[in-house]
Amino acid sequence: MSRLFGTDGVRGRANADLTPDLALRLNIAAARVLGATDRRAVAVIGRDPRASGEMLAAASAAGLAAAGVKVIDLGILPTPAVAHLTALTGADFGVMVSASHNPMPDNGIKFFAAGGRKLPDEVEDAIEAAMGDPAPLPQGDGVGRIVRSVDPVESYIEHLVAAVPHPLNGLKVVLDPANGAATGAAPEALRRAGAEVVLINADPDGLNINENCGSTHMDGLRAAVVEHGAHAGIALDGDADRCLAVDADGNDVDGDAIMAILAIAMREAGQLRGDTLVTTVMSNLGLHQAMGTAGIKLEVTGVGDRYVLERLAEGGYSLGGEQSGHIIVSDHATTGDGTLTAILLLARMAATGRSLADLASVFTPAPQVLVNVRVTDKSVIDHADVRSAVALWQSKLGADGRVLLRPSGTEPLVRVMVEASEEPVAQTVAAELVAVVEHAMG
Repeated sequence: MSRLFGTDGVRGRANADLTPDLALRLNIAAARVLGATDRRAVAVIGRDPRASGEMLAAASAAGLAAAGVKVIDLGILPTPAVAHLTALTGADFGVMVSASHNPMPDNGIKFFAAGGRKLPDEVEDAIEAAMGDPAPLPQGDGVGRIVRSVDPVESYIEHLVAAVPHPLNGLKVVLDPANGAATGAAPEALRRAGAEVVLINADPDGLNINENCGSTHMDGLRAAVVEHGAHAGIALDGDADRCLAVDADGNDVDGDAIMAILAIAMREAGQLRGDTLVTTVMSNLGLHQAMGTAGIKLEVTGVGDRYVLERLAEGGYSLGGEQSGHIIVSDHATTGDGTLTAILLLARMAATGRSLADLASVFTPAPQVLVNVRVTDKSVIDHADVRSAVALWQSKLGADGRVLLRPSGTEPLVRVMVEASEEPVAQTVAAELVAVVEHAMG
């Protein structure tokens, strides 16, 4: 039987793979593992605006209460806000119902341990095992209650504004919150920090989250930045745990470039502990080169911000993230926070008086091609022909390139990534590898 948890919680098509029944049973199990105290456990729960979140959050809260947990319903909030409020309220754990950047028909459930930190693999495994526990549920006054939190959005906004290192006065920013969970919090936080904000894709109706907008569809943001003469554009995803940017000319500034900018800024301020940036195997070779030039060390983890978080904690480091825009600044957050990232990036612009394009010029990406191959079985990457092709091309590219195949943790995809000194070479190698994967599937 395949593992229920992926790289970021439990995710699937709502009402097909991820049903209210599964949400109920999953949360009963989570309560037994994460709420094992000698008193009544407390959990906070939030969700993004997608329509299926209403039923899945209700089922999740019901499961927690059925297991005897007091549930604080936060309503619609970004994932990093749920993590923050898990810590702020002293809750035993937190629950977020969201499929992040995935399209609307999908949904997911992720958990935070006490303090707002993501769960290690062994705790997720314990939750899965507990789903088969036949122990009776509490009755009478042992049943948990569900209460609504009072203005959790304001608490989160205050947290963000407190992290602003330099006022954003004078900056005009186009913000695309992807019709998602940060539609209310993100623009308000940026405005309180001093920025002039132009909002697009900020009318969530439960069905339009991530639809041709946000960090996965940035054409509209690029056009809006140029149209409004903005200094920068910010794209969040549906649950606002990632941030990508656009410079004044409409050029993309991805997570690698953002990390390079923040790493240098934090080092200058004496805030980059160990002079080290933590990133994943997906980060571009150009980031390695840029950090080497800046005298900043790079530590590399597997794909997933949870693994970046683990290395940050183990090494006592202060900055890490992913090319996709999950950026973790551990002095201010326990998980990726797109709005916080935007604030820190814009503050660097305001403090230096430099354009985003100028700041991003420290990072020159090597040509990279990323192809998503839809598969029926993600273990195809272990097929002998696939492994042989990967080894062959890595040998041919040598130190001037890189090949990486990995299964998506959230979708039925194999991601084929190739870097080379020239883009046509990367395109050719990627096409060859895609063909091998498709042939291996039969």
